Amino acid sequence: MKSFMNKLKSAWKNNNSLVCVGLDPDADKLPACLSESAKPIFEFNKAIVDATHDLVCCYKPQAAYYAAADADDQLKMTIAYIQEEYPEIPVILDVKRGDIGSTAEMYAKEAFERYNADALTVNPYMGSDNLKPFLDYAERGVIILCRTSNPSSCELQELVCDGKTIYEHVATLTRDKWNYNHNAALVIGATFPSELKKIREMCPDIPFLVPGVGAQGGDVGKVVKNGTNAVGTGLIINSSRGIIYADKTEKFAQGARKAASELRDLINQFR
Repeated sequence: MKSFMNKLKSAWKNNNSLVCVGLDPDADKLPACLSESAKPIFEFNKAIVDATHDLVCCYKPQAAYYAAADADDQLKMTIAYIQEEYPEIPVILDVKRGDIGSTAEMYAKEAFERYNADALTVNPYMGSDNLKPFLDYAERGVIILCRTSNPSSCELQELVCDGKTIYEHVATLTRDKWNYNHNAALVIGATFPSELKKIREMCPDIPFLVPGVGAQGGDVGKVVKNGTNAVGTGLIINSSRGIIYADKTEKFAQGARKAASELRDLINQFR
């Protein structure tokens, strides 16, 4: 299996894209044309993936949407479909795991062996022994929450300790300690462009997963200007609702393609 980092670099280049499509299907928002399907979430995802695979660098299913709908099987089917039909596009399982070492081992096994995801998101709050079971899967990506896009993230992430904010400590630890297999990345919200610039200066070679450019209102131009690396990549810019619900009719897949293409073109204007 090709490593997450190598797949990501190839997708950046081959699709000329920094776009990640968040596959976050709300069962209550699926198009009416799927109402008779035995696996409506999977069919929804499949159509969107088929319509957008040449426009993206990643897909990112958020596990909560599947768990809440008792659709874990459709999550597994979605990841398997992408890897069978479009193996060059990596899949990030968005689960934000974080627990003591023995439990983290089970979470890592779930993400990388049960679901066969290329990467997953993790919460670093419990420190190194929480992260090690994930990071030890050297071929898989581990995307660490750093400066998140939600408004109240400042309650913890902006606290200062030893002259640095918490998010700066996370970035420093990722760069200097946790990235021993060169498979770590960071979550940096589009809603904090100045922090994005600061962390890019601290971590010039680490990829950033950037949520918040769609419904949350992050500025694409500032994200690209402040977050790209020396060769104009380094970003995984996620949009979920803005792409998958761009059209709510039976033409939802075409609508998703149009929205993904427009976002890719907008991002590339600033690269």
